[in-house]
Amino acid sequence: QVQLVESGGGLVQPGGSLRLSCAASRTIFRLDVMGWYRQAPGKQRELVATITSGTRITYASFVKGRFTISRDGGKNMVYLQMNSLKPEDTAVYYCNAAAGITGYWGQGTQVTVSS
Repeated sequence: QVQLVESGGGLVQPGGSLRLSCAASRTIFRLDVMGWYRQAPGKQRELVATITSGTRITYASFVKGRFTISRDGGKNMVYLQMNSLKPEDTAVYYCNAAAGITGYWGQGTQVTVSS
């Protein structure tokens, strides 16, 4: 069992930046993939970025160089640095971890991009 706790969301103006953090309750070295997903009101949850235990990274096309995912195994943390935020980035952002066929989700953190 893995508990994931997100933090770092909030209200930011268009063009601004936020850094989301995800704290895992145990070592992330045994987790195959960790990632960030988001869900906007009335829309399905979608992939934002993932990073494997071998540090292979995948981004959704809408990220377009604006977001950076990283992991710190020593602290059992995964981060999502978000720059050049747009109103359409407004959503609840969820941390996800996968170990084999088992997946885990955090409770989500709200990101609102508005002037």
